[in-house]
Amino acid sequence: MANQLYRAVADSEGVVDFLNRLTKIAVEVLSEQEREVYCGITLLRPRRAQTVASSSKQAQQMDEVQYQFDDGPCLTAARQEREVYIPDVKGLPADSKYRQAMENQGIRSVLAVPIILPADTYSALNLYSDQRDAFDARSRRFAHRFAAEAGNFLDIASHVESLVDTGTDLRAAIENRSAIDTAVGIIMGENKCSQDEAITILRQAASTRHIKLRDLARNIIAAFATNPPTTP
Repeated sequence: MANQLYRAVADSEGVVDFLNRLTKIAVEVLSEQEREVYCGITLLRPRRAQTVASSSKQAQQMDEVQYQFDDGPCLTAARQEREVYIPDVKGLPADSKYRQAMENQGIRSVLAVPIILPADTYSALNLYSDQRDAFDARSRRFAHRFAAEAGNFLDIASHVESLVDTGTDLRAAIENRSAIDTAVGIIMGENKCSQDEAITILRQAASTRHIKLRDLARNIIAAFATNPPTTP
């Protein structure tokens, strides 16, 4: 299992891609000839619950049913950081909307295991099967080990993606700063003014035209490149 996870991390293009690969690994390991398993990963953030990865569209739909009720195994497992196992949904109250929704999807048993993450982010690995009592003690132990491994790799993957995002933001900031500085230099040359005066002119023009400073700077550079001054 660890080797499969390492390959998933190595081959993934980002956190979401990594999580989708994870759900498929879980399905491959837990499914049997007479038992089909579906897997989704729920991520809880302030005021929002979402399925960030799933092995299939059906798995995602089963997660989203719980979000509609704001209750269910995956939400409880994530919020309370504990396992929730329903060996047979037919054992739930007859008037349970969650039971009705699962039966409509052909699901008989549900297992949700928390994925422990730092800070204010909560997650759970959600497993569904069309067979009653599909997850025995061995399968549940495996699910816990899988969730623990997933949490470790997800934490790493999240940090990597965060660094990539930070690098992208930094590059964008540098490019914007460079464009603004260049535009200020053009204004100084054309208006024979100081740097502070050129910055004031640029800001006033951006405000008057209701355009972002960086966009106006790029427009000035493009216009200057198209029609450069004919005299030094």
